Amino acid sequence: MKVVTVIGARPQFIKAAAVSPLLREVAMEIILHTGQHYDFEMSDVFFEQLKLPEPDYDLGIGSGSHGAQTGRMLEAVERILIVEKPDWVLVYGDTNSTLAGALAAAKLNIPVAHVEAGLRSFNREMPEEINRILVDHASNLLLAPTKMAIENLAREGLRSRAILVGDVMADILYRMQPSLEDAQELLEDWGVEPGGYVLLTLHRPSNVDNAERLRSILLNISSSVDLVLFPVHPRTQERIREFELGGFLERQPFRCVKPLGYREMLVAEANARVILTDSGGVQKEAYMLSVPCVTLREETEWVETTYSGWNVLIGDALGSIPKSSHRVRPADHPRVFGEGDAGRKVVDALQLAR
Repeated sequence: MKVVTVIGARPQFIKAAAVSPLLREVAMEIILHTGQHYDFEMSDVFFEQLKLPEPDYDLGIGSGSHGAQTGRMLEAVERILIVEKPDWVLVYGDTNSTLAGALAAAKLNIPVAHVEAGLRSFNREMPEEINRILVDHASNLLLAPTKMAIENLAREGLRSRAILVGDVMADILYRMQPSLEDAQELLEDWGVEPGGYVLLTLHRPSNVDNAERLRSILLNISSSVDLVLFPVHPRTQERIREFELGGFLERQPFRCVKPLGYREMLVAEANARVILTDSGGVQKEAYMLSVPCVTLREETEWVETTYSGWNVLIGDALGSIPKSSHRVRPADHPRVFGEGDAGRKVVDALQLAR
């Protein structure tokens, strides 16, 4: 069996690290990196820390508008698939890389397997939501992380293609968890103490491309939170400069650092009192690490994190940030993302579907 794995953004590097070693026990894997995330902090460091094999192809597509970026990827991925002639194309998540890989394969009649299938935020203004829907309907094998994802696929008439495997990111997180305890040096470098800070991540266009909303987020955080560790995403840094909001980051609460590697990010999450984020992956990691989360969005594709109160959505109610950032940990914490064996189930499903 020959499989081309298409990845391009850092959440996909993490997911692939859970599957690639197991896949290579039974198949020939070709890793195709689109270059959607391309600098060291957003790409290379993840390959190093996760011991992910070097890509066989690195397209170096880079950034751009959604249409232009996806179009360049689609053309380049298609050329490689014509040469490699794989039995499967494996795609992860909901990025433009995911969509380009799935479309290129489907148009060449190459079977597509989608890891993290069935997620829905039901907000079609999110580019990721469009990508999820299109990729699921173009795929032959839908590898779902949760029971809710399976239910979403069933409502769209896709249940016969779907298998519940669990969340591959849980595999890596549970594997890494013991190493997070020896992290005092990192915390000292950041100038924070365990449980003594709020972790902030911010990158979605709906939050950072609107000057007034970005200003309101930073204002509410800076005026109400004692200490904020803020790994600043390159997109967010660019918008803060463009909108002349850098003065907020010079205020006392903020400890601004560069984007963090995978282990460093888990350490920052695990030791935070509360996490403020607009990232789907961070919401999920917060839940698995038992850290309360406040999501700066109207909706989430990871609805399971909200059921027992570990994650709350505040949308436009930015004035509630001060109160939300002092939340206590709920008592109930069901294990909804699997037992850490999703990677093996993905590989087994690919073999059975041949």
